[in-house]
Amino acid sequence: MTDQNASARSLLPHHKLVAYRAALELLLAVRAARIRDAKLRDEASRAAKSACLNCAEGAGRVTRPDKARAFAIARGEAVEAVAAVEIAALACDADEAAAERCLAIANRLVALLTGLVR
Repeated sequence: MTDQNASARSLLPHHKLVAYRAALELLLAVRAARIRDAKLRDEASRAAKSACLNCAEGAGRVTRPDKARAFAIARGEAVEAVAAVEIAALACDADEAAAERCLAIANRLVALLTGLVR
């Protein structure tokens, strides 16, 4: 990314949101889990991506109820993503350490989003 792109990027509201950065971190952790079950991998990936997108949407909304709705959806998607990784680990389709990493990130993200919903 060039310096010009970086400065344009910083003008967008979601780039200032700590929860958005945590959601991106969760997405990377879900990918790093390398879930072997295709259906669980798809569920985890879709949910993690949706958490990122809904964080961004909430940051871009203007009214408090609109923001809260998007952040609440992001929270639910984050929980779904980590649940899919946990299930994969229990089914021996992902590494237990990867599930623990996702859980730690999701705990932080859910706490951040809970604060934004209220």
